[in-house]
Amino acid sequence: MKLVTFALEADARYFAQIDGDRFLVGKRIGFDGGKGLINLAGAPGQRYDRAAHRATHGFWADFIHPTASVEGGLFHALNTYDRARFTFGFLQFAAHVPNGDFVRYLRALLALPLATEYFPDLRLENDRIVRLADGGSLALESDDSTARLLDYLNPSREQVEDTEVIQAAKFVHWAQHDPEHRRVQVDVGVRMFRAKMREYAQRYDLDRANDDICLVVSDIRHQGRARSVEIIAALQQTDPLAALMKIGQHRFPDRIAMLAREIQRLLADGTLGTRRYDVASRDFVVR
Repeated sequence: MKLVTFALEADARYFAQIDGDRFLVGKRIGFDGGKGLINLAGAPGQRYDRAAHRATHGFWADFIHPTASVEGGLFHALNTYDRARFTFGFLQFAAHVPNGDFVRYLRALLALPLATEYFPDLRLENDRIVRLADGGSLALESDDSTARLLDYLNPSREQVEDTEVIQAAKFVHWAQHDPEHRRVQVDVGVRMFRAKMREYAQRYDLDRANDDICLVVSDIRHQGRARSVEIIAALQQTDPLAALMKIGQHRFPDRIAMLAREIQRLLADGTLGTRRYDVASRDFVVR
């Protein structure tokens, strides 16, 4: 079992130790009247590398790259300060969504050999995350709620609790030291983007739509920065890509500027701009 010790050090940063390794868990920040942790600091080798996953996931490894970049791109990226209460990973999977990306990610993690070392009190039962307790087990998530899972990870937004630091430390250390953990992140991320793309293609009439347009729609929905009515209106413009890129510019200028740079890089190297989404095959095809 992984034992965690931690301390609040200079510049409001929490550092922890597991197995003798000292590492940054996150920096304490205030947000919207509450407090939480953020960790977007890391070395290049700790970031998502699309080339390393292209053999397994093909074009989808490139397709998720711009969104990964604007989400921090680090396999140990952490955010516990906003309404999601706990987001983690290179695509910032959010724990507040029932059956969402984080829930699916944690389910997959619990099947790994090191799961009982990091989270000995968690198990999967009937494909649900449960916590072992005296006298039985308690389901932490369902089709309708992840409230108990959120309480397990981050008891409140009002303070940075010891529980919050300890659970975050386990995720950070595991992501940094186990390649299988990182593989699971990528596998879950690609599966979720592929599934969502099938949904978006139907909802927004994206059959045969260019890959860059599909990418921006996917990023908008991943962040949740616009409603469907805004997306549909942008897609009906003469230059739909430009119209989509304008959505959220006033609220998220840095994110959208970075997204634009990454898309331009992929267009320049020929990764984007050569494929369309095909509803029949549920995949991108060369146009």
